[in-house]
Amino acid sequence: MKNNPGPLSGIRVLDAATFLAAPYAASKLSEYGAEVIKVEHPVGDHMREIGPFRGDVSLWWKVIARNRQSVTLDLSKEEGRSVFKELASKCDVVIMNYRPDALKKWGLTFEDLVKCREDIIYFHLTAYGAGPYHQRPGFARVAEAFAGLTNRTGFPDGPPVQSGYAMLGDGIAGIYGAFALMLALRQRDLTGEPQSIDLGIYEPVLAMMEDMIINYDETGARMSRLGNSSPRWSPHGLFPTKDGLFAVLACSTEKLWQQLRELMGDNALKIYDNDSNKRVAERAELEGRVAAWTMTYDLADLIQVCGEAGLAIGPIYSAAEIVEDPHIIARKSIISVDEPETGKPLRMAAPAGRFSGFEGTVRHVGPLLGEHTDAVLSELLTYSPERIEALRQQRVIK
Repeated sequence: MKNNPGPLSGIRVLDAATFLAAPYAASKLSEYGAEVIKVEHPVGDHMREIGPFRGDVSLWWKVIARNRQSVTLDLSKEEGRSVFKELASKCDVVIMNYRPDALKKWGLTFEDLVKCREDIIYFHLTAYGAGPYHQRPGFARVAEAFAGLTNRTGFPDGPPVQSGYAMLGDGIAGIYGAFALMLALRQRDLTGEPQSIDLGIYEPVLAMMEDMIINYDETGARMSRLGNSSPRWSPHGLFPTKDGLFAVLACSTEKLWQQLRELMGDNALKIYDNDSNKRVAERAELEGRVAAWTMTYDLADLIQVCGEAGLAIGPIYSAAEIVEDPHIIARKSIISVDEPETGKPLRMAAPAGRFSGFEGTVRHVGPLLGEHTDAVLSELLTYSPERIEALRQQRVIK
């Protein structure tokens, strides 16, 4: 299995997007064999400026730009766009996240690039996608709020709260983008035709919250903010322990509720059996009694006792606990990758999932700025050293 180059071996991706969401889709493809050429402005991608740093090296860049080749190219210059189109003609997939007016001005729309390669797959990811708001800029936080996630996050008596990870929407959109690219590749296999993908960052976030729309249509009510509770189940949330920590406990079925009630040994709680609506309606009282019970245990003991009873319970981890957890270590969910620029390995999350016939790989960390410019232009486009130097003198490349 380790010698399998991956199911996407032979697919070449030209990633001209910036920041996180669209490039994250390219990262997912790269982990399963796709070759990714990252086109950067000669001054470098914005993500190179984000820490943490090891010396002057952005470790964040080293992680998010994994498995890429870096080619510098100034797309604001006509010669740079000409080179880009030549690269596109050699690639299966082009990924963009520039606003539509810029792409139209530069002649780098789907309609333009399909002239370079008749079966090209073009992925354009923006905050809103095509439509009345297509020119509006936006990042993950804006998209999460637009999709309704921010409004339903927080406590009942407080304001909306943003998610704990500033780029949650980017990650969701990137994963969905990789899925969309796989569909487009399959459709091209079936028809031989080019494919254009138009995706707004907010759309995958909205698609995850199917209950919100049906609830509004049926009741006319907005989803209430519930803090750590669930609108559908109770007990369901975070519960304190004797040693000052918290456990997450989810009784999402009748069976789980009755298992918890039996474990607590509180027969008075039988009034909640076979009545999930009553449990939800009286969640404050019910979850308060559960919290009083969990407070009699240290976290480790609570997890053991509940686990032995078949309950869905777990700790609330930070990075410190994640990297030391024996299950995570056994599954190799965290890997160590050589980082030649500083000479010290870099730990990062492994590609998710385990497959019987192949595996996801991180072959190398993010590249130096323009590390592969000369090699890609000479080997893929057969440019002479003189032509490459001329581009450098014109500041089209670095």
